[in-house]
Amino acid sequence: MVKRNHIHKILIRSLAIVTTLTMFLACDTSGGIRTIKLAHGLDVKHSVHLAMVQMGEDLDSISNGQMRLEIYPSQQLGTERQCLELLQLGALDMTKVSVGVLENFAPKMKVLGLPFMFRDREHSFQVLDGPIGQQLLDEGEKYWLKGLGYYDAGSRSFYTKDRPVYKPEDLDGLKIRVMESVTAMEMVNGLGGAATPISWGELYTSLQQGVVDGAENNPPSFYLSRHYEVCKYYSLDEHTVLPDVVLASTHTWNKLNSQEQQWLKQAVDLSVVHQRKLWASSEQEALEAVQKAGVEIIKPDKTLFAEKLKSNMDKYKEDETFRELIIKIQQTQ
Repeated sequence: MVKRNHIHKILIRSLAIVTTLTMFLACDTSGGIRTIKLAHGLDVKHSVHLAMVQMGEDLDSISNGQMRLEIYPSQQLGTERQCLELLQLGALDMTKVSVGVLENFAPKMKVLGLPFMFRDREHSFQVLDGPIGQQLLDEGEKYWLKGLGYYDAGSRSFYTKDRPVYKPEDLDGLKIRVMESVTAMEMVNGLGGAATPISWGELYTSLQQGVVDGAENNPPSFYLSRHYEVCKYYSLDEHTVLPDVVLASTHTWNKLNSQEQQWLKQAVDLSVVHQRKLWASSEQEALEAVQKAGVEIIKPDKTLFAEKLKSNMDKYKEDETFRELIIKIQQTQ
């Protein structure tokens, strides 16, 4: 009976994939216009979505109406992981995911999720916009994922329901939601917490019901998700500077002619500049809004967290795959 149930579940999942392929046949060319379907998991007020709207307008303008973008926000087509799987199948053209999720598909991306990897935001941009960032984007192609650029997702910090976090020891025993990311789980566990992977869409309810005691994310996500209604402590330890990545399916990319590829890449590049400007203002606005809503903003000694996580970094430095990347990132000026 167990085996039959298992087979039944597989058949249902396969049917769902086929249905999705039929409903959202990627790279539609009806009416002579190339339509690119893009899905993401964030709110329509988020800087990522606003930048994508601008991307669509730029793509229409650059291509003289020959290409357009169709955007599905707020997990309409699934979680970040599910959207990546749709890209791999060729059932979706584009998406935006956190590096923390992407590392499950393109392993070398893990290096960007290591705690306290970057000196500051400017350092992260120098790395992402340079040869190292391009090398990591190219890494995804062997997994049917064409990396096109990096959006700013700020620094991630801890927010909790009942216990403020002033030092690493304050995380002892707390169940902290993380993405499905090995580096994120290692980071929380290394600080004494209990890393608990939960999808973004389920997190608000999980916080309310006590499934987890807190989470970690950037200020705009903390604010726009309304998690501040449940969590009244936000500790800005800024343990990771984890970018978002704009990706296309290689199935889609290879169907585009060279002119169309150029138009799409140009529209993405313009959206990256636009999104980073939007992000800078949204980050400050979010902090002010949650503070006004009664959240205590804590600015702990970051070195205490970095010192406790030193062994995490040392472990990756011992791995040939990551040692050279880490050294190059640390040497980037």
